[in-house]
Parts: sequence; C-alpha cells; structure tokens
Amino acid sequence: MSSISTSRDLGVSDFRFHCIGCGDLGDHASQDFRCSQCGDLLEITYPRWKDVKPDAAKLKAVWRERKVSAKATDQSGVWRFRDLLPALKREEDAITLREGNTPLYELPLCSRITGVPRLFAKHQGLNPTGSFKDTGMTVAASFARLAGFRWVACASTGNTSASMAAYAARGGMRSLVLVPEGKISWSKLSQALDYGAVTCQLKTDFDGCLRLLQQLVLQAPVYQLNSINPFRLEGQKTLALELLEQFDWDPPDHIIVPGGNLGNSSAIGKALVEMHHLGLIPRIPKLSVIQAEGANALFRTLREASGKRLISVVAETRATAIRIGNPASWKKAAHVLEATSGVCEQVSEIEIAHAKAEIGAEGIGCEPASAVTLAGLKKLVKQGFVKAHESVVLVLTGNLLKDPNFTIDFHRGDLFKGTRDESAASELNALRHPPVVLDATLDAVIGTLEQAEKS
Repeated sequence: MSSISTSRDLGVSDFRFHCIGCGDLGDHASQDFRCSQCGDLLEITYPRWKDVKPDAAKLKAVWRERKVSAKATDQSGVWRFRDLLPALKREEDAITLREGNTPLYELPLCSRITGVPRLFAKHQGLNPTGSFKDTGMTVAASFARLAGFRWVACASTGNTSASMAAYAARGGMRSLVLVPEGKISWSKLSQALDYGAVTCQLKTDFDGCLRLLQQLVLQAPVYQLNSINPFRLEGQKTLALELLEQFDWDPPDHIIVPGGNLGNSSAIGKALVEMHHLGLIPRIPKLSVIQAEGANALFRTLREASGKRLISVVAETRATAIRIGNPASWKKAAHVLEATSGVCEQVSEIEIAHAKAEIGAEGIGCEPASAVTLAGLKKLVKQGFVKAHESVVLVLTGNLLKDPNFTIDFHRGDLFKGTRDESAASELNALRHPPVVLDATLDAVIGTLEQAEKS
C-alpha cells in the first residue's frame, strides 16, 4: 500500500479538538480520534465563539438567502449552514450530493394514537443514500480528501457503509467497508457494492468490526469515517439547524432519536446547546434516545451505572441499524441527555414492529430502527414525561427500502415465527396487509375489493 497518501493529522485554524474526558484542547487529531492524554473521544469546538458570537439574525437571513442559490454548497442542506461548521479552504473542496433538505411531516394518525396533537417526523431517510449518515459523511469525507487521504474506511451495520462508499466515489477516493457477516441488510450492502467499496464481511459483530478498524487506522494510511470521527458529528448536527429553521426557530418541546452507536443523538444535542448559546433559539428542546431492548447499552448504563461507566450488551434486534452493544459515543450521548433534560427508554421487538406499521399507515415509510421513536413516545406519554399539549418531533433515520425483508416478513406474518415473541405477535394482525393470490378473473378481484371494504 505504499502508493497511498500517508497524511495522518489535520491542522486547522478556526476550530480545535476538545477531549470530552479531560478537557484537553489540541490542533491535531490522531487517526483513532482519541485524546492523547486520557484516551477519551474528541469533539470539535469553536473557541472564537466565546469572544465574538455570530449575529443570529444575520445568520438566519444568510441561510434563507442561500436556499435560492445555484451553488452546490448552498443547495446542500449541510453546507448551507457552513458558518457553524469547520471551514474548508475553498467551497469547491466540499464533496456533496445535495444532502439534507429533508422534509418535516405532520403525523395525524400517530397523533391520534399517542394523544399528542402536535406530532411531526423529520425524515432523514430521504437523504441521497437513504439515511441520516449522509449529513455527516459530506463533512468528514471532504476533510479526509483535504488531508490527502486516498483511502477511507468504516465499520458498519449498513447505513454508514452505503453513505461512505457513495461520498468516497464522488470525491475520487477508495473505500474499505467492514461489516458483520450475516447481520446486515442486503439492501444496504448492495449500495456499498454498487459504489465500488472493497467490502469485507467479518465473522464477528459490529463492535468487533469497529475494534479491528481502530487498529487498522493506526497502522495504515486509511482515514476512519465512523461516528467517532468528530467531523461526522459536525455534519450531522445540521439536522437540528434545518429542523429549527423549519419551525421558524420556535423550538419543539421534544426531539426523539433512535439510539445505536449514539453519534446522531450526540450531534443533535451538541447543535441544540450551540444554537441556544449563539442566540438562535430561546430554549433547548428535550432530546430523548430510544433503544431496542436487545441493544440497550445506554439505557442500562444510565439505569444501572448512573452514566458513569458503559454497560455493554450482546446486541440482538431485527432493527439492524441500531444492533450495537458497545456504543462508541455513549459518554457524549449521556452528556447531551443531561444538557437537554432528556431521557433514554427501551422498546420491545413487538413494539417496534407495531410502530413501524403505524408510521407506514401515514404513507411514510421508514426502516425498523426509525420506528423505535414512535414506540418510545408511547411509553414517554404513559410515564407523563411527554405531555399531551407539547410538540414532539420524531427523527426517522432511515428509508423503508433499507430493510424491505423486515416489512415483507411483517405483512406475511413471518417476522416473529420461531421466536419467543411468536404468540404475542397476534396483536399485530390488524396492521398486516399481506398480498392476496387470486385467479386472473374480474370476479376474484371485485370479491377481494368488497372484502377489503368490509374490513
């Protein structure tokens, strides 16, 4: 691999790397993105904001004006907010697929189900590669290329690999994907293959893939693009900027996010705190994280260890995007939950499937991991944490087509066959819409239509 660029550090002027553990500040980050003093994760901070805050009103006006610009960076829902991002040397250095710009939907059916009239969904599954990962990847990939790297790499449960491979291809770089064998949706894996990634299916879980990747980047000139990369989180925080702009800067009361490796919730929480500090919003919404019961490391960490140490789990859930038992960004997520007065809750496989079907009944598709938000909201309403008069935004992180097998199995009644949930799954029958096999006659079709009308 001697022909690969050997750039290993990033030196920058407008921001610094801040350790979330010991607080050390530095101008450079090693390729494992760990603090050289204590080994904890790094985040990006902007020291200049302490002395000279950007003018909030002017920022809002500039971002609004950029919406009608034809420039590639202005058409990106991430780089449009570049004033609050690490600065590139030139705008042309941005690798962009016009990410962001995702819709905010009202959810009238789910509002009636939950008893929360002002319920919305921010659908990040409508990004270019079908997940929220694109908003972070555009920033991280751009800085990887700027630093001279020819190879980028990630460990993935699917969405990260698809996004990284796409942005690497767009930026003229090569990509290496490490995925757990047999534990990834083929729909997601097919994206990485199509975008030209060198794809390795390893005989381990996601956490094992990530451990191997962190060893690799310290020995080879390969740039890591998992969410421990702080540039990823800077891009992903623009979800919150775009969302608050869609609310005309009047914050909702709650934002609810799925919890896997916990980078996304960390990014959104970081953005909320920064926006409040800069005067862009008058108050901070409560950010809450929902996990699957079978991959509930943060939930257990907060309940059993008061957030002081990570309680890892052997992750098992059909919501493959959040099938992570040793989340790298757990400490960042715990910090933002505290900063925003949010909570962490867990939901069962049955509850996830139920919620996914209810979101689908709105005409809005999402992958299973996204549906934990609605399932979690139901619990938070019952607990009294979310009040009926409050406004709630569910962050849908991935597209329905990311995991079509889940949807097909659900509607055919096969999703829970042979599992401990098989008997309980009968409660889902009313939500199933299996295909009907008929003779090719008009009477058969009309009969089916009449039967559907009765039901």
